[in-house]
Amino acid sequence: MSVPTITVSDLQTLIKQTAPFYLLDVRQPEEFAAGYIAGAVLIPLGTLPEHTLEIPKDVELVVYCRSGHRSAQAVSFLRDHGFDKAVNLAGGYIAWTAAQ
Repeated sequence: MSVPTITVSDLQTLIKQTAPFYLLDVRQPEEFAAGYIAGAVLIPLGTLPEHTLEIPKDVELVVYCRSGHRSAQAVSFLRDHGFDKAVNLAGGYIAWTAAQ
């Protein structure tokens, strides 16, 4: 599945900037409890369709999961539903933690 991506380095830069963005974690609650990127909002992939009204469409939307597969599915779904600024974190939380 090919969706727009953002690198860990680009996300680190985005976090340092003052421009608003939305960080969405689509993993399961137990994965989130074990560690997450600061500022992330947890909405597990399976419940995403029920929570789209909670997600802003007017800011960059960075989506991540453990490795990037579930978040790619989420980005595809979100883009199909009008979230044109949704991007997938390449490599997911694994890549994030490896870069820290």
